[in-house]
Amino acid sequence: MGTGTGATTDPGSPDGDGPTFTVDALAARAGVTVRTIRFYGTRGLLPPPVIGPRRVGRYGAAHLSRLALIEELQRQGMTLAAVERYLEQLPGDLSAQDLAIHRALVASWMPDSAEVATHAEVERRLGRTLAEGDVERLVAMGAVERERDGAPGTYRVDPGLLRLGAQLLDVPIAYETILAARTVLVEHTRSVAHELTRLFRDEVWHPYRDREEDDGRAQGEAERAEAMRALSAPMRPLVVQALVTAFQRSLKEELRAAFTVDGPQQDG
Repeated sequence: MGTGTGATTDPGSPDGDGPTFTVDALAARAGVTVRTIRFYGTRGLLPPPVIGPRRVGRYGAAHLSRLALIEELQRQGMTLAAVERYLEQLPGDLSAQDLAIHRALVASWMPDSAEVATHAEVERRLGRTLAEGDVERLVAMGAVERERDGAPGTYRVDPGLLRLGAQLLDVPIAYETILAARTVLVEHTRSVAHELTRLFRDEVWHPYRDREEDDGRAQGEAERAEAMRALSAPMRPLVVQALVTAFQRSLKEELRAAFTVDGPQQDG
């Protein structure tokens, strides 16, 4: 699949390899203005481009992922100063994939971050043409969902998963394998969510409710729902980050055990 207009492949790119962009191409792919990119650069939110021939700055995939992360942080209501503080805490050598994972985490803090987009808009965001098989694989990953009641060729898009999912389109993973992997993830994450909800209910919500009743402050249904949201909201980012961190560590251990220096271990 080709990249969008203005993108080239350069071994000396900011990411080491892969497509690079002029500032105009980067702005078009990110959906921002050139002025915004340069402003972020002066504030230190974006690293400087690599200066190529004719003194033309070239930006890489990490710049694109960082712009998406900045956009998501601002959607959460963060001020520019708060975004700066958030980015300052990130390691300086994060890859485009690492930044995309951070963006997916931030997007998950919202109750529903899905957006409606046409086929052409999804292609524009990704800078590539999507065949029908590509769309089916993105659906299997949960990155897009066909709109049942919408116009033909429209999807509900998860911004946090879309770019991560698109990176898998060039990896030789069968559609059936993607579906099987998603089934495993949904099954086990639902089990984790059930146990965490039970823990929250028994150890946080019930004691809070009992204290309110003991103090003679009986709450109506709407007030209870709001109180529950207020109690659980601060926990959500921490729980999501903890789940991702624990999964990454477990996956590394499992892969290390399954694939040794002598080659893959066969079951049985």
